[in-house]
Amino acid sequence: MHDSITEPLINISWTLPMVFLTFLAFFIIMRKLFFKKIHDHMRAREQKVIDAFDNAEQVNKVADERLLEYNDKLSTMEEESRTILRESKEKADARAEEIVAAAHQEADAIKDKARREIERERAMAIEDMKEQVALLAVYAAEKIIQKQLDGTEQQAIILGAIEEVGKSQWQN
Repeated sequence: MHDSITEPLINISWTLPMVFLTFLAFFIIMRKLFFKKIHDHMRAREQKVIDAFDNAEQVNKVADERLLEYNDKLSTMEEESRTILRESKEKADARAEEIVAAAHQEADAIKDKARREIERERAMAIEDMKEQVALLAVYAAEKIIQKQLDGTEQQAIILGAIEEVGKSQWQN
């Protein structure tokens, strides 16, 4: 049996340096063959993710700009439509006023024509009445001449003539 007092705590042998050399050789081989490829692949993947984020920011920025443009166009179109509606209403109101004014002018022209026609008819009626009165006077004179009568008889003849003419219709 060995005495545990005489044995060293750490026993250095060639195994430990060999394990270290083997690990170092394995690490160098792995680094040359695999780590560089894995590292490059990871860098490329990281760059793709960064590019995707940058691209997404750019797309969002463009989308926000377009949204602002569309909102501006929409508000401009709304204002234009309000302006067009207002102008159309003003034109329609002006046209309605023109139509009403034309109708008033036409009505005034019709009234004037009717007044002229009434005046013409009235003048014709007066002329006709004058003719009738003249005829009546001639008729009464004939009756008086036929009879040489005194004043009361003349009065009776005139009233009879007027009554006789009143029974007959006025001739046009």
